[in-house]
Amino acid sequence: MSARYATIAEQLAKWQQGHLLTFWDELTEPQRAALLDSLSDSVDCASLDEAFRRAMATATSTKEDLNELLKPFARERYLSVAEATEVELEDLRQAGLEQIRQGRVGVILLAGGQGTRLGSTAPKGTYNVNLPSGKSLFQLQAERIRKLQQLAGGEGRIRWYIMTSEHTHTETLDYFKQHQYFGLPSDQVRLFRQRSVPCVNFEGRILLDEKWKVATAPDGNGGIYRALKDEGILDELEREGVMYLHAHSVDNILIKVSDPVFVGYCVRKSADCGVKVIEKVQPDEAVGVVCEVKGKYQVVEYSELSSETANRRNTSDGKLTFNAGNICNHFFTTEFLRRIAETTMPLHVAKKKIPYVDVTTGERLKPTAPNGIKMEKFIFDVFPLAERFVALEGRREEEFSALKNADTAGIDCPSSVRGDIYRLHRKWLIKAGAAEVLDAADASFDCEISPLLSYAGEGLEMAAAGQSFRCPVHLTGADEREQQ
Repeated sequence: MSARYATIAEQLAKWQQGHLLTFWDELTEPQRAALLDSLSDSVDCASLDEAFRRAMATATSTKEDLNELLKPFARERYLSVAEATEVELEDLRQAGLEQIRQGRVGVILLAGGQGTRLGSTAPKGTYNVNLPSGKSLFQLQAERIRKLQQLAGGEGRIRWYIMTSEHTHTETLDYFKQHQYFGLPSDQVRLFRQRSVPCVNFEGRILLDEKWKVATAPDGNGGIYRALKDEGILDELEREGVMYLHAHSVDNILIKVSDPVFVGYCVRKSADCGVKVIEKVQPDEAVGVVCEVKGKYQVVEYSELSSETANRRNTSDGKLTFNAGNICNHFFTTEFLRRIAETTMPLHVAKKKIPYVDVTTGERLKPTAPNGIKMEKFIFDVFPLAERFVALEGRREEEFSALKNADTAGIDCPSSVRGDIYRLHRKWLIKAGAAEVLDAADASFDCEISPLLSYAGEGLEMAAAGQSFRCPVHLTGADEREQQ
């Protein structure tokens, strides 16, 4: 046996993980090398044991009842777009555009997931929801960045940092190369991997995915902070003069990437951390809420709210008292990210059905009930560490439509997000002066406006004023028309 094998075997035995070498004698040389590489790269037995014990202690501990401690946002730290005047919003928009013009704004895209629930093993960002343009989530977001840079003017570039996982990194990189980064310079787009954590059974023993491969899973969207440091991105941000980051998940098809109103608001408030929320209008909606607990802001999961708390309403306007719905849409300063990079993040236990190799029989099994856990970190767990935390409430119909499920679910699915795009873009045309936007004879109301033509409904007057449109409508930018 090699010295490398002997060292790894000794460590595994010390931490009761020796079963990972059960099939060594029947592996080929390439498989043995792959297993040793996997054990060297992703398995730190001491750290994993500590993390498992910490995660299980958290999961089984008696949680403090938050319901008596919750307070809604202080008004001086909270702005609703629906309640602000156009003058106020334009002022914030120009403040955000100025930061973009100066090259101080970057975007972090959380794109480590696959489209499993959509019936695809490809990175979710590559998914095409069958818009008339055929554009994927990645392409829509890239084109919003391009248009926003054009609106800002100047030489400033919005640097785009895309967090992938071991399951999506190579395919995502190939996808961007294949599509020439959707018109962005390749050096403006930086892909980096979040870390993976071994999956374990309920006793903390690591599971094998194959006889030569450890079962692993991404460490959750909260893995962003460690990954930014380990990949050297925090140093890069400082070298490039990027002071503000907009972080969001890949699956919100309406996302206003690097929204200048949001950026401008956070900068004006001298925030080191901010969140964009939408109004929660149904007490039983399955979204967490952002609120104050003991003087600090945090996300409280909907499952932690009592029925009484979830249904509480303001006497002044009848709205839910705790209605700041969390949609994974965040603002950070680079300085804040640097400060919390070494923070030990809370670990959350997710019980999952994890395919594994039975070390007794050698058979690979696909369980029908949860058989193990994945340990995850959540991006919002750093909110209590902020020194100046603010929130901006956007309009749901303009800002949030999540792609989570196949069409059979009927919600948060390709057909529902397409419908949300169509409704918003019809609204843009009417606001820009269109005389009417009529449905087609087959009741289709397909209406898509390219991000290269308009970022958020601006600049459509020349194309729309006095015009009548009959769906399907597909308005493109000048660059796209030249390529056709």
